[in-house]
Amino acid sequence: MLSSLKIPRIIGHRGAKGYAPENTLSSFRKAKELGATWVEFDVKETEDGILVIMHDDDLDRTTNGKGPMAKTPWTVVNELDAGAWFDQAFSGEKIPTFDETILLLKELKLGANIEIKPCPNRDERTAVAIANAIAKKWPKELPQPLVSSFSMDSLRTAKRTHPDLIIGALFETLPSDWKKIAKEVQAQTINLDQDIVTLEMIKEINNEGYPVLTYTVNDKKRAYDLFNMGVHSIFTDYPWKE
Repeated sequence: MLSSLKIPRIIGHRGAKGYAPENTLSSFRKAKELGATWVEFDVKETEDGILVIMHDDDLDRTTNGKGPMAKTPWTVVNELDAGAWFDQAFSGEKIPTFDETILLLKELKLGANIEIKPCPNRDERTAVAIANAIAKKWPKELPQPLVSSFSMDSLRTAKRTHPDLIIGALFETLPSDWKKIAKEVQAQTINLDQDIVTLEMIKEINNEGYPVLTYTVNDKKRAYDLFNMGVHSIFTDYPWKE
């Protein structure tokens, strides 16, 4: 399994989050400019079911809007500024749709880790929508994306919807029954917080045939220490070309 997945060692976190407003088209372009070949981003739904690139459940932190995404229709979301909070140079930046993002990834030749980030109580419906969008619209010239989530319900649903999806089980801490969970969701990678990984943990996971991907690694020395410990890939706010 380790050798069969074409996932690079360096993946831009929410694009190039350290240099541009996260989860925006500008951030994905910046990641490409810096030499990244893959980016990671979060997908959730508006009130009326439009798939958009957004991390938080609420609009407040990364836009000039307020309140929950789940209660905001696309017509309102589409008018929000998602760049000025980061820097005035990005004023007018929009929250991109998943469709817009797929088109840009095709143009830039960027692979992706797509994180299913459902609004509360939307784990299954958001997973179905994302799985269907990938099946219908993912460019054949791009590598098959890695689909990850902290929601095991989302992962089970996505895999059931389209069995060809490559699944990454995402954990803040590694549960004692992680092997059982990984089999249930048919995971092919284990994605972990870099702060909790140990050499023993990485060896145990690798010995079961799973690559370990760690987030969020913003120090190059730490990144290469993790690679030497057996980590397959890192997510970073400051991607670089190896």
